[in-house]
Amino acid sequence: MSLLRLPQERFLSNLMSKKIGFVSTRFAGQDGVSLESAKWAEVLWEDRHVSFWYSGKSDREADISHVVPEAYFGFSENKWINERIWGSERRSRLLTERIRDLSEYLKGTLYQFVEKFEIDILIPQNVLAIPMHIPLGIALTEFLSETRMPAIAHHHDFYWERTRFSVNAVPEYLDMSFPPDLANMRDVVINQEAQEQLALRKGISSLVIPNVFDFDNPPAPPDDYAADVRKELGLAPDDFFILQPTRVVPRKGIEQSIKLVSLLKNPKCKLVISHEAGDEGYEYYGMLEQLAKEEGVDLRLVADRVGEVRQRDSKGRKVYTLWDLYPHADFVTYPSIYEGFGNALLEAVYFRKPILINRYSIFVRDIEPKGFRLLTMDGFVSPSLADHVREVLHNESYRNEMVNHNYEIARQFYSYSVVRSNLRAFISSLTGY
Repeated sequence: MSLLRLPQERFLSNLMSKKIGFVSTRFAGQDGVSLESAKWAEVLWEDRHVSFWYSGKSDREADISHVVPEAYFGFSENKWINERIWGSERRSRLLTERIRDLSEYLKGTLYQFVEKFEIDILIPQNVLAIPMHIPLGIALTEFLSETRMPAIAHHHDFYWERTRFSVNAVPEYLDMSFPPDLANMRDVVINQEAQEQLALRKGISSLVIPNVFDFDNPPAPPDDYAADVRKELGLAPDDFFILQPTRVVPRKGIEQSIKLVSLLKNPKCKLVISHEAGDEGYEYYGMLEQLAKEEGVDLRLVADRVGEVRQRDSKGRKVYTLWDLYPHADFVTYPSIYEGFGNALLEAVYFRKPILINRYSIFVRDIEPKGFRLLTMDGFVSPSLADHVREVLHNESYRNEMVNHNYEIARQFYSYSVVRSNLRAFISSLTGY
């Protein structure tokens, strides 16, 4: 490289590098939005773009974050608003005023965020798609309209995909901000169905960028901290660790995982659910416990031993992350009825684990045609499927061939390079570089 060219190249690099502002209600934990936004930031960093974070709750570094508690969907005022706008078609004047007041306040904090970090481009993460925080969506829409700041909106799931949002008292706000149709904003969705529905309902064109993993860099083997996962979860060395890496909610179809283990007819097969039940899952979990008892299945909920970060609980026991569990699993079940994409599928592929998939609609349209070798079901577990699972568990060479094939398919279609090339094109179209 010519030394005469170096200063110019450094200048151009500095000119093209941008300060990126991610915006959402929460950047914390292992939810899809938090995980995918971190991956996008990693990809952007490779092109020397620096990321900053605006949210109501955050686990990002404090010096690059602007935390506004009122922006969190669980903030008391927003909860008060949500209790009155969903399930009703009438809205009081007081409710309107409180929505507007909170929106105006949040818009001011967005101005502060952009000025504080000298943001060049905003990336709203699902905050303009799912209306968990109506005032924040309005605030962000108005901010982008007033400033004409370039933005790339990443939509994970829309309000029309959720029954609980179908009856509401804020149709004009949904139409205006979820998402808005702005010339200075590019829209990204995670599946073809969302792309079609966004065009049909809003007349907005979008690009499909699926959820991704860093398939160019395989996971490291378990370290000393995670070496004892099986022992700590009460699993014997010769047990089959069958992992359901989901929350306990009805749409995850966990009863089908129980049925599978029942059909395997092997007391060494242990079904382990990684995450908690939550408000919508307590009654469902009770049903699962009864079903497991009736089917003679060893069902274990280990949510108290799985967290967002490694730590010790009040009893001094290790708390692991989900990624600590995957390397020790023998098989992964994912019989979801519906998913916007399906992160657990990619996670299982990333850790080279065989996986059972229910053929939900997005999987059939977007993922299945890629050519993965998976164990699939259409709504229920059959005896023949259980036989196939049994073969996978006991035939190491067959299993290795399957998971290695899947890894290579995922590297082709779901690696960081997919995000990298598209974000480069978007940033170029928005900035001229």
